[in-house]
Amino acid sequence: MSFSFSPAPSSSHQLTPYGWDEDWAAAFSPYAEQGLVPGRVVRVDRGQCDVITADGTVRADTAFVVPRDPMRIVCTGDWVALDANGDPRFVRTLLPRRTAFVRSTSSQRSEGQVLATNIDHIAICVSLAVELDLGRLERFLALALSSSSGAALLGDGQDAGHTPEPIVLLTKADLVPDAATLAHLVQDVEAIAPGVQVLPVSSTTGEGLDVFGAVVSGGTSVLLGISGAGKSTLANTLLGRDVMEVRAARDVDGKGRHTTTTRNLLVLPHGGVLIDTPGLRGVGLYDAGTGVGEVFSEIEELASRCRFHDCAHEAEPGCAVLGALEDGVLPERRLDSYRKLIRENQRIVAKTDARVRSEILRDWKRKGAEGRAAMQAKRGRVR
Repeated sequence: MSFSFSPAPSSSHQLTPYGWDEDWAAAFSPYAEQGLVPGRVVRVDRGQCDVITADGTVRADTAFVVPRDPMRIVCTGDWVALDANGDPRFVRTLLPRRTAFVRSTSSQRSEGQVLATNIDHIAICVSLAVELDLGRLERFLALALSSSSGAALLGDGQDAGHTPEPIVLLTKADLVPDAATLAHLVQDVEAIAPGVQVLPVSSTTGEGLDVFGAVVSGGTSVLLGISGAGKSTLANTLLGRDVMEVRAARDVDGKGRHTTTTRNLLVLPHGGVLIDTPGLRGVGLYDAGTGVGEVFSEIEELASRCRFHDCAHEAEPGCAVLGALEDGVLPERRLDSYRKLIRENQRIVAKTDARVRSEILRDWKRKGAEGRAAMQAKRGRVR
């Protein structure tokens, strides 16, 4: 099995294969004057990181970059300025991030966890070895489509305006030999991923790898998905050698065994950079309002037709969303998922935004008053 696509152009700069360009050079210039050297983080492990520099890979300590804000912790994909020499080497600062994929932490605090930075493509891997979980995919998509809104997590706080492009990979497509069935699965995913490319791929047969290889050959891509989705196998196939350890998924539920324990940045032989990540057990939303709106664009469009601009789409008269639900145009599962993600994202944002907290409290009071008024009116009719 083989696949091919156009090779990347050559360059004289040793860091170019890792994504170095004129903009990064301009961002680094103040640190060059201080005698520091640029590098890209290819792996982070227990307070240290592997950084690729013009002289090769070095092990560096992150002790000088230990912020109070967990969003500023050194992450795979970061460009950094580090000591020109010494033992050990130290990362002195991070260059402003262009983009970042962020989820909320598993704790109840309003903290985000950065999974990958400076990415151009977000490949969401969904295994066809098990039944599609459309709700989980909607959650991944909402985060992916919001990954540019929090892009400038370092520096002057100005968003660089760069938006990563999401793509959904239906992995292990060889396990669905019937073409009609596979086509229906693709259509099901396309229905909840408006404007997003959905591509069946197989590391066994090579299906779809030409197309995906062409996508990732430009820029930095990250593979995301639950354990057992086939991310590491896909990475090995694109690399043309076994770099990432792979174990078979359980037959009972298709889940893997978390063989990938760190996020690893890999240079592809035909151009482009790939970040492989451990399987994600949970994907909590983090400031993903923009992404939720895009994923559920048909509900947002219906909401614009509601009689009341603050319609909650629950029991209000003249609600276009409920009308579409009653007419069978809008699936109930889709609306339930939308409501769930909206509520979750509001809770996360409210923890750090006093204005949003005030709005939510005001909305609760309004609904409570309306409920009491309705109850009193009902009692009056009974009498």
